[in-house]
Amino acid sequence: MEVSTLTTALAERLSNHDILRLAEQDIPSYWPSDPATLASTANIGSVTFGTGHSVYRSAILPAIEEAQCEVILVTCFWARSDTSDDLADTLHKLAVKASKARTTIRVRIYFSSSSLLQKLLHTPSVDGKTYPPDTWQSTFGLPSPEELQGLDLEIKSVFVLPFSVMHPKFIIIDRHKVFLPSCNVSWEEWFEGCLELNGPVVEQFVRFWRSFWAAFRDFAFPGTATTTSQKNIDTRRQPSNASLLATRKVSLADIPSIFLPSPHHQNPHLRLPWQPPAQPPPTPLNLTLLTLFARATKTIFIQTPNLTAQPVLAALLGALKRGVNLHVMTSEKLMVLEQLVTAGTTNARCMHWLRNQHQQLLQQQRHPHTATLLENDLESGLLGQASKPGRLTIEYHRSRTAGDRAHAEPTQSHLKLTIIDDRVVVHGSGNMDRASWFTSQELGVAFVSEEFVHSIRSGLEEAMKGRSEVVYDSR
Repeated sequence: MEVSTLTTALAERLSNHDILRLAEQDIPSYWPSDPATLASTANIGSVTFGTGHSVYRSAILPAIEEAQCEVILVTCFWARSDTSDDLADTLHKLAVKASKARTTIRVRIYFSSSSLLQKLLHTPSVDGKTYPPDTWQSTFGLPSPEELQGLDLEIKSVFVLPFSVMHPKFIIIDRHKVFLPSCNVSWEEWFEGCLELNGPVVEQFVRFWRSFWAAFRDFAFPGTATTTSQKNIDTRRQPSNASLLATRKVSLADIPSIFLPSPHHQNPHLRLPWQPPAQPPPTPLNLTLLTLFARATKTIFIQTPNLTAQPVLAALLGALKRGVNLHVMTSEKLMVLEQLVTAGTTNARCMHWLRNQHQQLLQQQRHPHTATLLENDLESGLLGQASKPGRLTIEYHRSRTAGDRAHAEPTQSHLKLTIIDDRVVVHGSGNMDRASWFTSQELGVAFVSEEFVHSIRSGLEEAMKGRSEVVYDSR
């Protein structure tokens, strides 16, 4: 499957007048008229797995410290933590460097959530809330404004009640390099992943940031052509207790990619149990994932915190019926209350449902002349042949040790990764739960490269070794 195939599929879906009208109402909405503009290429520098703190400390913060002109940091959840403390230290060093060079480095920090009270009292405007300098130290634990005089710093939050959290996480350095982590700036010791990117795909991130987070401000880049073309600098710090679980230096150039934004939606389109399920908003991320699930021919691998979105469950069941092997790596009890509120169910229930549905498929395959199988074959155009269901494997994340901070052991899996046919990989902020598919702003990137998939799988297998339990395997 190629990037052109995915953008063509997007265009076909958006050719429907009703779907196009919905997409054009989104904020931002610069792609419905020409989805091909989301296509790009990316240079992959590294793939990193670890806890959020280790990912920031080992990969992201060294790059921020080496910034020459501008740092744009977007995260969902901000909490006082080791990560925020290390970020504060990095910003102070950056400010000192700028002051010594008699220059100013622009720093923009954006987030959506810091506490329940913050969200309840937040302005509903997508222009968000900008925090004055006298709150930086008390609210965020950053150095005082006097200690950050070398920085042109702005901090802003955006949240729209009731459930529209802005969930993307990305860091743009000098409009030359992007880090795409799954982690927040917080205390959560979860299993995370991060990609280091440069090349043309960086402009896609800048465009998305300008159209929403920057509210069409900060268009002019404060640097020069020399800045944006600078070579990668070795910014490795000394090893710390926040050690990474696995990292891969990839050095792949011109990887075909497609940028996949997913705007927020205030209406959650909740349904009662007896009502038909709602269709997910026609965002590039949602539509592309559904296309990938529908066109998978061999394998689907998903690692996600939760899998409670009905459109995803239905699409995966359809893939299993076609004989596609499905491997799900998820968490058993992560954000259970959030799932009950936003999806009306839990991840464990949905995994139990998927397992039961798969067992029914196997039973029907063993008895191909049952009425149920005949009905399924008529619907799928397979009358006269009993297709063998794909293999289903479900694993739950398990910690190697219980709360051993010295080794930064992840307690849950928070990675958001999808691999199709060992050729297409989608990474970003989007979970496979109802919130990500219906209300949250999300962001992902799809890459088409078997070599890149191999690098990710290699690093992931190393990092996850001994950290999962198989709860169902139809082999």
